[in-house]
Amino acid sequence: MKYYLGVDGGGSKTNTLITDEYGRVVGKGNSGNGNHQIDYETAKRNICESVEMALSEANMERSDIQFAYFGLAGADREADYQILRPMIAELGFSKYEVNCDTAIALRAGTDQPHGVVLICGAGTNSAGVNCRHEFYQCGGFSYVFGDFGGGSDLGIEAFRSVIRAWDGRERPTLLTNLLLQDQGYDSVQSMFNDYLNHDKTPPLRTVKLLFQAAAQGDEVALHILRVQGEELGKSAQAIIKRLDMEADKFDVVLAGSVLTRGEARFIHPYIEQAVKSCAPGASLVKLEIEPVVGAVWLAFEAGGNKLPREVYDRLRSASEYSY
Repeated sequence: MKYYLGVDGGGSKTNTLITDEYGRVVGKGNSGNGNHQIDYETAKRNICESVEMALSEANMERSDIQFAYFGLAGADREADYQILRPMIAELGFSKYEVNCDTAIALRAGTDQPHGVVLICGAGTNSAGVNCRHEFYQCGGFSYVFGDFGGGSDLGIEAFRSVIRAWDGRERPTLLTNLLLQDQGYDSVQSMFNDYLNHDKTPPLRTVKLLFQAAAQGDEVALHILRVQGEELGKSAQAIIKRLDMEADKFDVVLAGSVLTRGEARFIHPYIEQAVKSCAPGASLVKLEIEPVVGAVWLAFEAGGNKLPREVYDRLRSASEYSY
């Protein structure tokens, strides 16, 4: 019997999954931050802990694993891989691969080995793989380096809009009352002063207020979400053109809480418009399973092997890998 291991290491959690060659789950593990850019020692410890937990549950040794695939946040540039390859090598697997977490999110969202993924959670990232197995990542390096959006930026945009409406630079918005209620202030003036006095930034939950205001037809909130959709659409177009995928049929996988929640309908049309204008054969799909499953599928496909349909169907419909 052959066994495969996949790891999804993100900024807040690290999940590990082990399956047999038929896609049956035999072990799983979970821990905290797995992004070395946040804290190297913490990420290393958590990745190891998650892997050890899965191996223990499966009653296995590292030598029992046919292939291990690590999808890690922060694996963005060669400088990152020079840090991560030695870290993962110390885990002791004979055959393994390290890649960005965008790769496993893409693979988990489609039954094809190629396509595009747009991630919009706390931050944004995007990547694609064409039918020639060429990979390209676009963005993921913050606003200064060309990105826009994600929960952190969207929360700031909501806060800025309230301030600008209050001081006369922007039109009135429903976000004002929503934000004051959420933050517990009696006026914009008191919120303004408190944020300045204590060097505060809007909490991540502020992004939900954008969707609430948009659902009530607020033009300011609708505009912010439209810009987010247009920016993600530009990322998709950049990937499609760079990888010469304009004439291909493939899925554009939407991942991250901002894009997979029900209210994301305020963003999706602008992404779809941009994608369809560039690649008419592309289809938008939401990621509906844990990205770690994509890591397991990529472990199966390592070395050019084809993912058995039985394995794909079993893991896509299974619930025993939920964390």
